[in-house]
Amino acid sequence: MHFEGFTFGSIRIDGVVYTHDLVIDRGEIRKRKKSASKGYRAAGGHTPLSTKEDIPWHCRRLVVGTGAQGALPVMDDVLEEAKRRKVELLRVPTEEAIVVLNGRGEATNAILHLTC
Repeated sequence: MHFEGFTFGSIRIDGVVYTHDLVIDRGEIRKRKKSASKGYRAAGGHTPLSTKEDIPWHCRRLVVGTGAQGALPVMDDVLEEAKRRKVELLRVPTEEAIVVLNGRGEATNAILHLTC
């Protein structure tokens, strides 16, 4: 999987352009379904990443691309669950996440926020 480019609101992976948040789980790409976390939106102005979502935990490292300005909140329950599962959690702006993912090992999954 090769991450070719990121601009606010879109990302190109292996020649395919995506315009929605993504989950990368063991080499498979799917749309992030954030509706389970929408109830927490009022607290921070953004829909945060929470354990209510389908997080790809089957990995040693989970990279969370927090958006162009790094504004995606990651709730404490996600941090605690990562520790419990012994998964290294890396939270960085999406542009930095792409650099990490292009050099990733096979045991790395990701959640990528494409805006803010």
